[in-house]
Amino acid sequence: MRDKRPVDELSIEELERILAIRKREERLKNLNRLQRAGRVVAEPTAPAAERPTARPSQPPQPSPRPAPNGDAEPSFEDEADETLYRAPGKNKSADDRFRRTFTNQLLLLVEVAAVAGLIFLGYQMLTGVTRLQQETASAQALADEQRRATIPTLEPTPQLQLSQVVLPGGHTPPTAPGGARFNYEEIPANLWSLVESQVLQPIAFRPPPTEETALAISIPKLRVDQTIVQGVDWEALKLGVGQLQNGVTPTAERGNLVLSAHNDIYGEYFRYLDQLEPGDEFFIRTRTKVYTYRVTGWQTVKPTDVHVLEPRGGATATLISCYPYQVNTQRIVVFADRVSESF
Repeated sequence: MRDKRPVDELSIEELERILAIRKREERLKNLNRLQRAGRVVAEPTAPAAERPTARPSQPPQPSPRPAPNGDAEPSFEDEADETLYRAPGKNKSADDRFRRTFTNQLLLLVEVAAVAGLIFLGYQMLTGVTRLQQETASAQALADEQRRATIPTLEPTPQLQLSQVVLPGGHTPPTAPGGARFNYEEIPANLWSLVESQVLQPIAFRPPPTEETALAISIPKLRVDQTIVQGVDWEALKLGVGQLQNGVTPTAERGNLVLSAHNDIYGEYFRYLDQLEPGDEFFIRTRTKVYTYRVTGWQTVKPTDVHVLEPRGGATATLISCYPYQVNTQRIVVFADRVSESF
């Protein structure tokens, strides 16, 4: 029967027992709830031979134990018997395991399908972006081509070369007031602004030599053996013999190779060009060959007679310097043809 005594009349041992009973009840309830949810596997029931004798429909009341004061130990109506919370049977446990397995597999399939869907969407996005970039590039290229088609073609403005105005080597005599300097008066006034930047060219900007570049000239009759500098401007002729940069090399089958040097300053290498006669020979060397030229004649011309620089047919050479000596109002021009080559 239920103990009707108030709490203050119970002993400490009785209160502790009541608390233990409540805790056990809650634990058994939680266990049953977890089993029903499929989160705890029930222990298999014992074999029939080992099963205990069936319990009566009404559990016997526990016999009262003597209380500390000699009275009988109180009993409580809400004391729970753990046997009331027995695990479910074997068949129910198997059904739970099947449901759990099926549920897990179904969730796994859903996750795999979701991942596959994300991968497919990413691939579609990447493909779409790539296709869009290609279409954009094609459209831009087409638009650019159409815009270019509407732009009129401009003919490049030809640049006037100094050699088209005056022959190389011109300078004032060293005895003139102010000494030797480039003779600007030889250039027509209306053309001066077009060629003034070509009078002085930095040596560092000369083209590098190649296998076909003229490297040296030898004139045995005049005892001249001198290296050749690319260019016939004022700075180049300070160094010695210069070559007009008209695209002609000693190896060319056609074209006029033009060399110039001063006659009364900076070495006077071409001072005695007037001593050359038809039949005299001179030699121009490259890295691999020596080319022989034979003089065909010479003449004096005005500084503006630039026609002597033009090709004369075949492989030719032209030597130019100021003339007469220390007067320099004219040019002496020696003409020669290439006659042979050797290693």
